[in-house]
Amino acid sequence: MRRSLYLAGGVISVGLGTLGIFLPLLPTVPFMLLAAFCFARSNPAWEQRLLDHPRFGPPLRDWRNRRAISRKGKVGALTAMTAGVVLTGLTAGWPWVLIPAGTMGLMGAWIWTRPE
Repeated sequence: MRRSLYLAGGVISVGLGTLGIFLPLLPTVPFMLLAAFCFARSNPAWEQRLLDHPRFGPPLRDWRNRRAISRKGKVGALTAMTAGVVLTGLTAGWPWVLIPAGTMGLMGAWIWTRPE
C-alpha cells in the first residue's frame, strides 16, 4: 500500500513538474525533487531515469549530493517569485501583497544562501 502511494505521488509530481515547464509561476524542479524522493521509495528504475535525464538530472543530483542550487536556478526562482509578488500587488493589492512578499523574503533568502 505504501509503495503504491509513493508511486502515485511520484507520477503526480512529474505531471505537475511537466506543467511547470509551460506555466511560468509553477515551479518545475521542486516537483521533480519530490518525484525522485517518491520513486526512490517505490520504483528505483524510474528514480534513475529522472537522475539520468539530460535536463532534470543535473539539478536533482546537485541537490541530492550537496544541497546545492545553481546560480541560474536561484535567479530563475527569485525572478518568478518577484513576478508573483508584482502580480499579486497589481491584482489583489494591499494588504494581500504582504503574503507573497513575506514568503519571497523568507524563501528567497533561504534559496540564495544554498551552495552553488
